[in-house]
Amino acid sequence: MKIKLLGTGTSTGVPELGCFCEVCTSADTRDRRMRSSALLTIGDKRILIDCGPDFRTQMLNEPFGRIDAVLLTHHHYDHIVGLDDLRPFCRMNDIPIFANDVTIEQVRNFFPYCFAEVKYPGVPNLELHTIEASAVMQVCGIDVQPILHYHGRIPILGYRIGPLAYITDMSRIEQPELEKLRGVELLVMNALRYSKPHGSHQTVLEALRIVDYLKPKKTYFTHLMHHIGLHAKIEKCLPDNVFLGYDGLEIEV
Repeated sequence: MKIKLLGTGTSTGVPELGCFCEVCTSADTRDRRMRSSALLTIGDKRILIDCGPDFRTQMLNEPFGRIDAVLLTHHHYDHIVGLDDLRPFCRMNDIPIFANDVTIEQVRNFFPYCFAEVKYPGVPNLELHTIEASAVMQVCGIDVQPILHYHGRIPILGYRIGPLAYITDMSRIEQPELEKLRGVELLVMNALRYSKPHGSHQTVLEALRIVDYLKPKKTYFTHLMHHIGLHAKIEKCLPDNVFLGYDGLEIEV
């Protein structure tokens, strides 16, 4: 199993338009971050997690091939608006989309033409599946455990697939859901900025408390904004088994 971080930025991306801070003007390619998304490869299956406005650009760097399923974490623009760019992949197969009920409704609202009785040629063929966090589900024959957590007051989903867990846009998680992450070897998790609190995202310092509790072998932070600081500087401040993710990073599990 491997995961590729297609995008590791927050909703505005990095650099942020109109900003000239040291991160937004950095020459280090690791400081340039598209909107958050990841591609899982498990055997011959490829599963996409989130599909934001940078999806087309992200996939230009990948060998063209099937996408077998999409897992959506929540309904915000930066996580779902790229679904229309699945069109070329739908020439190979209809693509199942898994998400909670609010996200499924928003997908229908954003892309009504995909679900019309009479579709015009070329629209993506998407199969919508509403899921709950209560039970393990099967995606392409693979066990996937949804993880319920909160983005401010909004309940959203992360996913655990065997030794890997992917959590983004989290500000809070309740203990029973946190226990579902016990034993993960690789944790990919959001950390918006280093220490200044935010109402709907956790900071690096808050994320490190979860890392200390779960003790995964490795953790990579994602959904990072420019206020986090320079990649090269911040990574030196992290524990030996904790890293900042960056766009294009591929990790074997």
